[in-house]
Amino acid sequence: MSLYRTELRRLVKRRFTRYMTLLGLLVLALVVAGLFATNEKIGPEQWAAAERQADQQHQEQVRWAERERASCERDRAAGVTDDGRYPTDCAEIVPPPRDQIEAEWFLPATFDFRNGFEEMLVAFTAVLALIAFVVGASFVGAEWSTGGMMNLLLWRPRRVRVLLTKLAALVTGLVAVTVSAGLLWTGGLWLTAVLRGSTERMTPGVWESFALTGLRGLALVLTVAVVGFGLASLGRHTAMALGGAIALAVVGQFGVGILLSMANVAFVERWLMPTYALAWMQQKVTLQEWRSCVSDFSGQCQPATYDVTWGQSAVLFGAGVVLVLGAAVWAMRRRDIS
Repeated sequence: MSLYRTELRRLVKRRFTRYMTLLGLLVLALVVAGLFATNEKIGPEQWAAAERQADQQHQEQVRWAERERASCERDRAAGVTDDGRYPTDCAEIVPPPRDQIEAEWFLPATFDFRNGFEEMLVAFTAVLALIAFVVGASFVGAEWSTGGMMNLLLWRPRRVRVLLTKLAALVTGLVAVTVSAGLLWTGGLWLTAVLRGSTERMTPGVWESFALTGLRGLALVLTVAVVGFGLASLGRHTAMALGGAIALAVVGQFGVGILLSMANVAFVERWLMPTYALAWMQQKVTLQEWRSCVSDFSGQCQPATYDVTWGQSAVLFGAGVVLVLGAAVWAMRRRDIS
């Protein structure tokens, strides 16, 4: 019997895997449903309603200006000191011009597929990455804690091959789930845009860009799963991976962020993992340091900037995968299996 097919079947049959996958899909479905319910297609009726609201807003500003101007004139006539509340000349209190109150401000929310899909891909990747980490850690962690790994090695003594076969089965399952969920996610958002938004300006180049972002999202999901798998194998328990993730989030992110902020280190976000995950998905994240001034040719002071690119993220995540998986393989070869 093929060890790979056996491990793949074991992954699919595990109740924890099924429940976590269903939970992730439910969260994604709720996001799409919420997006559908809170957005609206913009048409002539919506524009007319927005124009009426803009007119009402302008009339309110006119009435406010009249009240304040009259109050200012009464104070001036009575010689009351207003402590700078009103200008010296009460005639300066005027409402804003009607053309400064734009009807677009009062339009209902609408989902523009071209502008909103990439941001939604980031949310999709975040949800599946969390599910992948927990599933990957529990898949091998449960084998160690229940003694299943020791029993398996009795008839398949090649330790590293067993471990990597489990990993291959995990990666295969995650690719299938992520790609399937991604297609459903794209279809749900496209339907939302058709019925509750806009699908304009969708060119082949835009679709290609979205596809590349989706591939980067898939790579990030697999990276997180491999790290969870490796940590759980190192600690022989799922809790090892979960504890490491909590420690990284609490100590390595919040703690380091607070410490660097107190030390007045520039570009604190440069040292935080979420920045690199976002840069991987969006290709680049530009950080700004408002405490530093960079003068331009017009004499204006602009904040200093620092770019975190997807290439830097790739090096960081690749090094993490090699380090964790390499340590797991080394420990598998060296440790006493008993």
